Amino acid sequence: MIKLAGGIALLLLALFMVVGFLGAELDAPGLAVAIAAAVGIGLPAAGGVALLASHFGAGRGRARSRAELRLRTVEAEILKLAGRQAGRLTAVEVATELALSPEEAREVMEGLMVRGQADMAVTDSGVLVYTFHDVQHLDEKADARGILDA
Repeated sequence: MIKLAGGIALLLLALFMVVGFLGAELDAPGLAVAIAAAVGIGLPAAGGVALLASHFGAGRGRARSRAELRLRTVEAEILKLAGRQAGRLTAVEVATELALSPEEAREVMEGLMVRGQADMAVTDSGVLVYTFHDVQHLDEKADARGILDA
């Protein structure tokens, strides 16, 4: 809110300076008038525009951040659910467990597939099952060895 008020105030100041310059009878050389106009009008106007752009751009950035945070939270919940379901889930299970629409559940699951965290399998009746290889093999982590160990 402060950025909005400050931006409007600076633009009004620039407008006031424009009116002042237009009404003034200037006897100074052209270069001096140009410099004075740039400082007196240009700087407040540029500052006002920057503050307004920052104010309105921050809202979009926050909304994008919220959406990204929500997606990451849903993905984390899916991975937890996969851990409880032996690393195999359907979109319907995800939708009902996490209160998502089936379409949204499928989109998130496909995003996990694109990033290599899930694979897809199909049952004989045509049901899509998302498998999480890492989750399916979590019980093996106690037996893990170093990469260079024989």
